Parts: sequence; C-alpha cells; structure tokens
Amino acid sequence: METGRDIFVTLSEMHPRYREASLYDRFFKHTEILTLLKKWKHEPEVKISEIGHSCLGKSVSLVKTGTGPVKVLFWSQMHGDEPTGTMALFDLLNFLFAGSDAFGDIRESILENCTLYLVPMVNPDGAGAFTRRNYQQIDVNRDFHAQQSPEGRLLRSVRDMIEPHFGFNLHDQSIRWSAGNSGNPATVSLLAPAADEPASLTPGRKEAMQVCSVMNATLQQLLPGHIGRFDDTYEPRAFGDNFQSLGTKTILVESGGLVNDPERQVSRKLIFTAFISALHAIATRSYTAEPLENYFTIVPNKPLHVSLLLKNCRIDAENAWYRADLGLVAELDFAEPGKFPGLLYRVEDIGDLSGYAGYETVDATGLTFIPIRPPKLQEPADLILQEGNETILSIENGRITVKTGRLTN
Repeated sequence: METGRDIFVTLSEMHPRYREASLYDRFFKHTEILTLLKKWKHEPEVKISEIGHSCLGKSVSLVKTGTGPVKVLFWSQMHGDEPTGTMALFDLLNFLFAGSDAFGDIRESILENCTLYLVPMVNPDGAGAFTRRNYQQIDVNRDFHAQQSPEGRLLRSVRDMIEPHFGFNLHDQSIRWSAGNSGNPATVSLLAPAADEPASLTPGRKEAMQVCSVMNATLQQLLPGHIGRFDDTYEPRAFGDNFQSLGTKTILVESGGLVNDPERQVSRKLIFTAFISALHAIATRSYTAEPLENYFTIVPNKPLHVSLLLKNCRIDAENAWYRADLGLVAELDFAEPGKFPGLLYRVEDIGDLSGYAGYETVDATGLTFIPIRPPKLQEPADLILQEGNETILSIENGRITVKTGRLTN
C-alpha cells in the first residue's frame, strides 16, 4: 500500500467508484435521502434512527457506523441550499463498505478506532424549497440558544446525547470567496471555529486546527491554491462555535466554487477525500504531530470573485462618460416552476475592480457598451456589448440572451 498522504491523491482519482450516483446535482430532496437510507438499512454494520422531524413533519435521521472509542459527528444541510456535504457523506459511506481495493488499512483503522454519526439533512424543508432557512424562516445555524426551530432543537439534543469528540459542520459558501489574493476561487474553505469572543486557542480548538492542517495538506495536493480559511469571528448563536465551547473539537468545511463546476462536483470529490484523510488522522492520532503554525498558512478567504467581470467599460452618462469595471454575480433563477433553474445576473460592484477575479471575464476595451438601463448595485444587469455590429454579450433583465466566445475563464 502507498504510504503517507500520497495515497489520498490515488483515493481522489478513484472517487467515481464511491460516488453516490443518485445524487448528481444540488437539487435533490428529502425523498432521495429516504431512498438511500432505506438501502443502507440492509447493511448490518450501519444503524439508522429517526431523531426528530422538521416543521413540516419530515423525518431527520442519524446514521451510525464504526465501533471505535472516538466519536465523530458530521452534520450537513442546516441550510437547505447547501447540499455538497450531503453528497460527500453518502460517498463516504460507499467508501467505508466498498472493500476489495487498496484502502483496506485506512478503512479498517477508521471503523475500528472511531464511531461515526452522520446527520445528512438537518433541514429537509429548506432543502425542498432550496432555501437557506427552514419553514419558519429561521436560520437554523443562528438558533443554538433560542431553540425555536425543531431542527435546531434536535441537532443540539444529538450533540448532548452523543457528546462527540470531533464534529464536522458542513456548508456551501458563496462563489464570491477567493483563496486570499491568489486569483483562485476558494473551492474548499476550512475553519476551527472560535469558542469564545476573543477567539482563544483552547486545547480543543488547537486539535481542530491540527485536523484542518491535515485536510489542507491533502487538498493542496489535489487542487493547489484553491483552499481558504474561513473567517473566525465568533458567532455566539451558531452551532459550530458553541459545539467548540462545549468540548467537541469542531471543524467547519465550506464547499465553494470552481470554473465550469456549477454543481460543485469537484468540491464534492475534494471534501470526500479530505474527510477520509481527517478520519484516518483522527483514528491514528497522527494529527497530533501537526505543527499549529501550519493552520495559519491556510490563506484567509477574501470576497474577490464575481461570476462575470466586465473590464474597462466605457459608460455614457447624461453629461459625460466614464470608464469602469462591472462585477456581476449570478444567482439561481427559479422563475419557471418545474424547470431546472437558470441564472440571474445582478450588479455586485462598479468601479476599479482591479483586485477582483471573474469566473468569466470580458475586456471591453474597444467594445461598445450599451446600457439598456443604467447599471445599479444589487439590481439585475441590463446591457449589451458590441464589437462593430456584432453583439458579444447581451443581458436582459439579468438573463443572458447572447454570449459569444469572447468571454474567457
């Protein structure tokens, strides 16, 4: 067997073998999760229990496997529109019970030294509507103390019941986040959340930082320069921060964007691999050898990415003209019920955006910029870019109607 972290590069390359094929985009619902859980009920080493219900009465389930003394809790989709972690958790289950491959020692180490607890969909009502909040319009991840959402109550009760040693809090982040000033999107971001207002380096938080360092080392081999460190400002209402203060060594994992990966299947593969790297390090306690300073080499996230960057636009105003860059951010457009959502582009920023990067970029130097209406912040874009008589780009009320090869990734 390969040794060291290189084996996780091989594991990443073999991800298609473990990828849960029934979860192929971001828009799966509670019914798909129930179907998968029904399949796993036939595996004797996997125990599935119903731990509560959402506002609309949908079941929330807990998956348990492994026999080891170290208890590890994963929870995903507190925010219903953040599903990448859920996909990766079912990939992880497939890996743990695949057999007949080169990773038997890793698999055995994890299952013998750890007991894993997975809550794959905390907020099924939010997932059904593909929204951040639950049916009450409460942000479940700001309900640790108030306990007004059934989803928040059940997640807190699960932690109190299990008292996990480690916790993995799984989210999706905005495509706006960049890996520092690298010009790359933060395709994965990691964080050992603060346990208090001064962000003290408590013993548990230090261990969470060491696990983050292990994950970062693996991820940097897979997609160098695309890994960021999430903001550690203490949020007293959030679950991750409070779990950290209660003694669960908590790691936040945020799945982010990448060019030509709208369904975040690359970040899915990355965090799947990082989960196994982290679990192996926890099972063998090899993470304890990580120097703490390695955590701080993970570059901080910065909001420097936009979906479409239009550079050097000459914009004619009533009495004069000016030159500016336009940064547009694409949001999902559910305007036509029953159809796969499109994209709606809104104006995020105007001016000198020289520090920004775009998933797609157009240099409008020498092009004619025709505003159907003047660009306004946070409103849908309405514009045409032309080269001579040829339309390079046309956006009408936020929706792209013409787009040519002049755009670059």
